[in-house]
Amino acid sequence: MTSVADALALIKRGTEEILVEDELIKKLESGRVLRVKAGFDPTAPDLHLGHTVLINKLRHFQELGHHVMFLIGDFTGRIGDPTGKNVTRKPLTEEDVAKNAKTYTEQVFKILDPAKTEVCFNSTWMSKMSAVDMIGLAAQQTVARMLERDDFSKRYKGNQSISIHEFLYPLVQGYDSVAMKADIELGGTDQKFNLLMGRELQKNAGQEPQICITVPILEGLDGVQKMSKSLGNYVGINDAPGEMFGKIVSMPDALMWRYFELLSFRPMSEIEELKVQVAAGANPRDIKMDLARELVARFHGEEAAANAHKGAGNRLKEGELPDDLPEVELVFEDQSEVPVMAVLNRAGLAKNSNAARDMLTAGSVKVDGQVVDRDFKMQQGQTYVCQAGKKQFAKVTIR
Repeated sequence: MTSVADALALIKRGTEEILVEDELIKKLESGRVLRVKAGFDPTAPDLHLGHTVLINKLRHFQELGHHVMFLIGDFTGRIGDPTGKNVTRKPLTEEDVAKNAKTYTEQVFKILDPAKTEVCFNSTWMSKMSAVDMIGLAAQQTVARMLERDDFSKRYKGNQSISIHEFLYPLVQGYDSVAMKADIELGGTDQKFNLLMGRELQKNAGQEPQICITVPILEGLDGVQKMSKSLGNYVGINDAPGEMFGKIVSMPDALMWRYFELLSFRPMSEIEELKVQVAAGANPRDIKMDLARELVARFHGEEAAANAHKGAGNRLKEGELPDDLPEVELVFEDQSEVPVMAVLNRAGLAKNSNAARDMLTAGSVKVDGQVVDRDFKMQQGQTYVCQAGKKQFAKVTIR
């Protein structure tokens, strides 16, 4: 049986903040199975490694024997999460929610143990709420309290609109904790306000307040901005094995320890030993290849991990394409022609604009087998095979 000290060490690995740690220790000392909640609004069907930081932490709780509740916010998804937004987010349709929720569950079980995971939908209890119930929930907080949220405060001070329904979002997320009787709720650092709302509403309902654990936002492959598809600095968990392998190995050396801590399931003692090896002269690329194989195996299996370096281009002859050529669909609204540099960035074929510019200047970019320069434009509705450097390939469709 895992000691409280060892359990706490695993829980604290890669976490940003625990509110309140003393209360968490008491819950762990009780010896009971804790109810651990994390909510996901199905706003996008494809997860990347940045999303998995939180899911990995859920996996840690499963390893410690606790009950994980993976909450699909099919009700809150219809409201639209205002977190970090300076405009009102467009609500999802019921069809969008159902489609994306199915994709989420298929992807998260590459990390979580399905036999130890309870998948919940907050429409189960929220759809039964009457108007009177919702007014009663809203009466538990003030407008002044809501404006303590950084994003709401900035929009209010900037004379930007805030729809009334957006105030309901943190209330509903908080009420989820009441309905689920959560002992612990996990979320990104940008979710701190909403997590604490759950504590307040649980106190009001006479429940023992949940522990709030925040995890950091993972930097993308550029090592600067958060991982994001729109920024082209992401590694999708459904990326082809060779593409995933190549992206991870190409990350800056300074970033790899951050990825090891937040994404690897190796014990920290092993990671510290790897740091010692690098300090003694080991090639950082070899260490990144170890991480790449671990992550490819997690999402694609051991056989794919063993052969991923082939798909990454390490053994490609001139003019040869990878067997697992990744396919990317990019949307550029109101543009009949798209500059190749923008495509390289959005498709993840270049780390940033400067890198894309350098490759184009050096003649290292090919489209459909032909070298192109910075003046090359891609047409709406067309599909192109793009190569950036020796190892980055993608079949790109412009929409």
